[in-house]
Amino acid sequence: MYRNTQVTLSFPPFTRAVKWLVLVNAGIYLLLLLVGRAAPQVAGQVVVLFGLIPAAVTHGWLWQLFTYSFLHSGFFHVGFNMLALWMFGALLEMAWGRRQFLEFYFFGVLGAALTSVVFSYTGLLGLSPATVTIGASGGVYGILMAYGMLFGDRELMMFPFPFLIRAKYFVGVLIFISLAGALGEAGGVAYIAHLGGLLFGYLYIKFLLDRGVLFSFSERWFGLRNAFHRYQRRHAARKFEVYMRKLDRDPNAPDSKSDEMAPPAGKKNGEHRGPWIN
Repeated sequence: MYRNTQVTLSFPPFTRAVKWLVLVNAGIYLLLLLVGRAAPQVAGQVVVLFGLIPAAVTHGWLWQLFTYSFLHSGFFHVGFNMLALWMFGALLEMAWGRRQFLEFYFFGVLGAALTSVVFSYTGLLGLSPATVTIGASGGVYGILMAYGMLFGDRELMMFPFPFLIRAKYFVGVLIFISLAGALGEAGGVAYIAHLGGLLFGYLYIKFLLDRGVLFSFSERWFGLRNAFHRYQRRHAARKFEVYMRKLDRDPNAPDSKSDEMAPPAGKKNGEHRGPWIN
């Protein structure tokens, strides 16, 4: 459905979600740059508060699982992420729509964050729960994985090398670079985040693409709720059956509806009765 081998030199359009993500990330980067020049301590506190620190996340700072993706450490850092977001994300947004694209992007951001948090507590690769991770690379690498899986036969120009490469091989190169970086550098938290983004991008395309995370979650929630209601109905039916069996064994129980509907003693049918009291 998605695959083709068309080669184009035109730039993709700035779709709405991609445009807003780029503007927000670039705006926050410029704002922190200005604040850093005027008050470096304030900029540092912003990074500590909104960057991804595994020790802080495990102590309740859960917003960091998403906010870290809006912070960047330098011009080339934010520039590469936003360029990749535009070049590859715009096509996915046009294919899926704005809502599902944003869901997918932040699914990758969350996946990269969770992967970093988990690995930081293993002690592997020199990782530490106190290390700060920032950048949108987790979401961007998830987008790259999706592009490689859905448009794998499209040919890309791998700048600055003057030759074309298919998208699926391009993603393979990125995976190799991330693995080599994670294994070759102490404290390579960023590379672990890249791998987390790639992994969660793969999982989304493989298992959640048709319906999305929110639909699958709501479907599971309504399924559990309906199962609970069915259990309540079965439980009520069993209680009613027990009640009826006890009623059948009670010698003082009325034998028939005629007994139940018999007029009170001293009253005849048609005789005036007092009002019902409810």
